[in-house]
Amino acid sequence: MTRIIAITNQKGGVGKTTTAINLVSALAHAGYRGLLVDMDPQGNATVGCGIAVRETEASIYEVLLGEADVADTIVSTQGGFRLLPSHPDLAGAQVELNSLDRKEGRLGAVLAKIAHEYDNVLIDCPPVLNILTVNALVAAREVLIPVQCEYLALEGLASLMKTISLVQEGLNPELEITGLVRTMFDGRNTLANEVSEQLREHFPDKLFRTVVPRNIRLAEAPGHGKSVLEYDRRCAGSQAYLALMSELLRRKAK
Repeated sequence: MTRIIAITNQKGGVGKTTTAINLVSALAHAGYRGLLVDMDPQGNATVGCGIAVRETEASIYEVLLGEADVADTIVSTQGGFRLLPSHPDLAGAQVELNSLDRKEGRLGAVLAKIAHEYDNVLIDCPPVLNILTVNALVAAREVLIPVQCEYLALEGLASLMKTISLVQEGLNPELEITGLVRTMFDGRNTLANEVSEQLREHFPDKLFRTVVPRNIRLAEAPGHGKSVLEYDRRCAGSQAYLALMSELLRRKAK
């Protein structure tokens, strides 16, 4: 059965897109059929996969509005997985979707047509709570939350947990939190270690053991339109996402 996983955090700059790209790439390297859905109008996941945002014939924007067929919009990547690209016009979809029927379920209806073709569908959400994020949470069955171990990380998580709870209650009762992953971690930083311990105390059953470190190769890879596994398979970032992939495969949403 296809796993549909929303990768989200309402706080920006926590490694959300980096996690989406490199996790689906790691799954592809392991032989799993993967689709990455870029639901962020900034299109960072699209660009990070080596796809020129403004040169695509259609994007998730047209698909959500019913102006393009999803099968014709998906593109292949060098990383061995497929991509449903974003476009800056997606920012306007927040207004346009509000006038449509079943506005919260548009992405779910789209993915229902093609999800069976993949083992894993990962959705890169925008770093805000809006109709696009809600669509991702309604379409998904699992949530993966990247967390940077820094000041106020837990307060941001409290807001996100409330959002997920509201979606579970009103729109998607099957949605479950698969886990939280610590990203951009620097073990030499006292605050990072303190926040990491707080996460372990608050989410003992949900915190992934894998920790993604700060790594220059991770930061460089998107500029080359590649996942870190394509860019430098032996670096610490690659090894972390391979470990996270293995842990994710062992961990199923209840």
